[in-house]
Amino acid sequence: MIIDTTEVQAINSFFRLESLKEVYDIIWMLVPILTLVLGITIGVLVIVWLEREISAGIQQRIGPEYAGPLGILQALADGTKLLFKENLLPSRGDTRLFSIGPSIAVTSILLSYLVIPFGYRLVLADVSIGVFLWIAISSIAPVGLLMSGYGSNNKYSFLGGLRAAAQSISYEIPLTLCVLSISLLSNSSSTVDIVEAQSKYGFWGWNLWRQPIGFIVFLISSLAECERLPFDLPEAEEELVAGYQTEYSGIKFGLFYVASYLNLLVSSLFVTVLYLGGWNLSLPHIALPFFFEINKAGRVFGTIIGIFITLAKTYLFLFIAITTRWTLPRLRMDQLLNLGWKFLLPISLGNLLLTTSSQLLSL
Repeated sequence: MIIDTTEVQAINSFFRLESLKEVYDIIWMLVPILTLVLGITIGVLVIVWLEREISAGIQQRIGPEYAGPLGILQALADGTKLLFKENLLPSRGDTRLFSIGPSIAVTSILLSYLVIPFGYRLVLADVSIGVFLWIAISSIAPVGLLMSGYGSNNKYSFLGGLRAAAQSISYEIPLTLCVLSISLLSNSSSTVDIVEAQSKYGFWGWNLWRQPIGFIVFLISSLAECERLPFDLPEAEEELVAGYQTEYSGIKFGLFYVASYLNLLVSSLFVTVLYLGGWNLSLPHIALPFFFEINKAGRVFGTIIGIFITLAKTYLFLFIAITTRWTLPRLRMDQLLNLGWKFLLPISLGNLLLTTSSQLLSL
């Protein structure tokens, strides 16, 4: 059987084009993921710098000023220092649990960013159970902290891990009930649908006004989930040295440091999405095209404006969280658990009951 050389060349060129198309598709699939990772990294660096500047202002100190203009590169310098430090392992601890713990904590929080809409149709995974997927994924992080505490073979680390697990369980239930109330109001669990449901009524359509009790409970529960003062019992310096982080050094300690700020950023983004209208500016529908010409400038300009609005609302909540840290004293462990089980849980249940009743009456 004789095969013409032109046919062979055509087949080879076809397969070459197919392989190039596959590579092109893979690159375009990775571009949004890498862009999101870059944005998250820059966001964390900005949060660290903001926290140091705000805390310095509250305590009447100067704050970072030498590393870069206005000390903006101080967080980058600290991260570089941790990267080159020696990575120590406890001699009698479980090295596998010790090494896996920080990775689980960071990975579970990073996956939560998949369902966050930063603008109109600007979300990596618009799934129908978006908010509950976030709760399910974020609940894995305390498992990593518990593994770290147990693998360190240190009583302070183990106590810190146990406290992190107890605190997470106590405050995830009120948080979930508040999210369920929002889902009932919006008739959807998708983050994009929740934002669009708020945009129908403008500024007064924000769930902040429709769910004020749920907003306060969600705010407190978010601070407790992020282990921020006054809820930083798992790493209380006066009691547990540094909690589950006591035996860590180098890049693994840096992972815990990054995880805490990633968790704070994702909680602030979800406050924006669930209660503050997301990417919508919430001006009257007539004034919006007049001021920004979104209808004429096209999708790109509208997307940029949406990202800017989302981040502005997010950093407003971050300012509240940072100010709270340097204003309120730390709670005791029994006070923390009492607040979660005896106050926030009944309040969030009552809020859910009221929301369900109002939805049933409106049918």
